[in-house]
Parts: sequence; structure tokens; C-alpha cells
Amino acid sequence: MKYQMIVVGPLETNCYLVYDEETRDCLIVDPGADADRIFPVIAEENLKPFAILNTHGHIDHIGANRDMKDKYDIPLYMHAGDKDRPSRLNQLELSLFIGAKDSPPADKFVKDGDEIKVGRGALRVIHTPGHSPGSISLLDDGFLLSGDTLFFEGLGRTDLPGGDQKQLEKSIRERLMTLPDEIEVLPGHGPLTTIGRERENLTFL
Repeated sequence: MKYQMIVVGPLETNCYLVYDEETRDCLIVDPGADADRIFPVIAEENLKPFAILNTHGHIDHIGANRDMKDKYDIPLYMHAGDKDRPSRLNQLELSLFIGAKDSPPADKFVKDGDEIKVGRGALRVIHTPGHSPGSISLLDDGFLLSGDTLFFEGLGRTDLPGGDQKQLEKSIRERLMTLPDEIEVLPGHGPLTTIGRERENLTFL
């Protein structure tokens, strides 16, 4: 599988278009804002979106869900642990994120171990709670979409509602650091990294 990264919104969220190079089937991951920046890439690459997936339910990752659904008429996936987050968005949150809109509810809840077919390939869902109860990561043979769980030289914040530092560290230690060193990590913000690099950086392991 291939991916395109598009940085969107005031918090510079990494939105990913994960797609099959042959069939062009495409999963839109974390469209946080700036739909007008995402649409042209999909068109230029001749991609065929079949679903939206949120790695978690925070506003900077879901702000363009409605735009994606309105344009492509495709389902929205997320983990049930964050199912109430979109409905809790308030006008203050929306006003802070230019272009963010209230998200429709999820059409399908994914769980740990599920496989999401993307053309001829598949992404495996790994439940990685801590940043939020419903945070998930997505694993391909060569890369991991880590949401706001694991970053380049860092890990997600836990001071927001539903955050849990011990749970986050457990998720990283038991679910992500068991992966091969060469797996490329595609985080929700900031530059890419690898499992091996972060294994060396994380002091709590």
C-alpha cells in the first residue's frame, strides 16, 4: 500500500490517504480540517475513497469528516471508546479551529484485531488507549499510523478528558514496541519516525 500525507488545520494534523496503488481504493485517515486541501490530492491521484477513519475523536482529527461524507457519500469508522466525542463538540471548539465542522456519528465501530481492506491489502486495527479511550493505530506490513499515541521523539498528551498516562505507556510498551524496528511510524502530528528510533528514545520502556 501507498500513502499521501496532507498537513491540515491550525494544529498541523497529519491527514493520510492510504491507498492501493493498482485499484486506487483509498481510506481517508484523520481529515481534521481544510477539506479544500484534501479534495485536490484525491482528484490528482485518481483515488477512490471508500471510507473515513478517525484514529480518535479529538476535534483536530475529525473537523472535516462531514465534508468528506458529503462529497463522497462514504462511511465513517472509529473505535467505540470515542463514540461520544463528536457529539460533545461545542461552539468554542469549533470556533478555535477555522473550517472545522461538527462530525456526523460513526457508521461503523472498529475494534482491536479488525482488518480494514484497502484494495488488495489490509490495515490491522490496534487498540492503543491512553491519549483517549478509543485511540487506535493501524498497521500495514511496512508502516504504522499511530494517531496521537506515538510521535517522533515523544508520545501523546494525557491531560485532556479521557486521557490516562499509565494506559498510554502500556499501549506503547505492549502494543507498539513489540513491532519490528524497521516499521515506519506515521504520527498524527509532526515528522515521521520508526519503531526502532522511538524504542531508543522512550525512557519508560
